[in-house]
Amino acid sequence: MNKLLRVANTITGNEKAWALYEIHEQSPGNRGVHRYQIIQVIRGGQIAEWRKDMGLAGKFKGVKQLRIPSLLEHTVDELMSLADELRNETEIDLMDWLELDKARLV
Repeated sequence: MNKLLRVANTITGNEKAWALYEIHEQSPGNRGVHRYQIIQVIRGGQIAEWRKDMGLAGKFKGVKQLRIPSLLEHTVDELMSLADELRNETEIDLMDWLELDKARLV
């Protein structure tokens, strides 16, 4: 059974965010696959989603989908800035980004 999420109609740049995602999904009305920026914030003590349609996924060829957890440590503006930076990276050095010397990646 799918879990229903609350909808956040508006967000502000200085509010704390739970997470930011940029993913490709089928658009409503079957108008093709689009890239959506989804920011999760807290509304009424529960996670709520704010969505922005970024356009056709084809405009983002070679750009990886993003999933940035925040757990209320960062603001909406901070996550959006990080997403802009990561979206424009051609290849992310995961070890450097996580500030690790070594890790077991599966």
